[in-house]
Amino acid sequence: MSDSAPTAPPVRPPIVRPRTDHDLDACTRVLAAVHEQDGYPVNWPEHPHTWLTPAPLVAAWVAEHDGRVVGHIGLSRADDTDVAPGLWAARTGVGVETTAVVNRLFVSPAARGHGIGALLVARATAEARARDLHPVLDVVESDVAAASLYERLGWHHLATLEQRWGPEQTVNVRCYAAKPSRPPHPTPLG
Repeated sequence: MSDSAPTAPPVRPPIVRPRTDHDLDACTRVLAAVHEQDGYPVNWPEHPHTWLTPAPLVAAWVAEHDGRVVGHIGLSRADDTDVAPGLWAARTGVGVETTAVVNRLFVSPAARGHGIGALLVARATAEARARDLHPVLDVVESDVAAASLYERLGWHHLATLEQRWGPEQTVNVRCYAAKPSRPPHPTPLG
């Protein structure tokens, strides 16, 4: 018989893995909690599974902590609703097709403080770079926590612009680009 107190099971760090269709219900539950607490997304989607899987989606990942899905991120090709790709393209003299949009990032309010958002952003950024694309994103200006995360991770604020999201809805969005992994223009040899 031992006099020592029982030890707690080891705490496993969060993991990030590719999202599957089987994760969509869990993602929707987490998204609902985030929407209720933080107001993200600003407008609750009529079909959350479709919102999580936009047409230009290239890849998506979930974060698991203690065996539960607690976060999500997507990586998409630019479409007409994205502002940051055009800003990056104009600033660097490259085409919009050289960008990838980091989107649909959210972390369960109950799972915050474990670096999950940073892990998800790192995964999406790595995938964009592996595809030789430059990661960019838009975030609603009022989402101060998200903007703070991107700035802590070294993303560059490109501009804050007003967008019309409907006949009676305009929002200000902050546009960001990840730090370049190399100069945007090749240096000529010679």
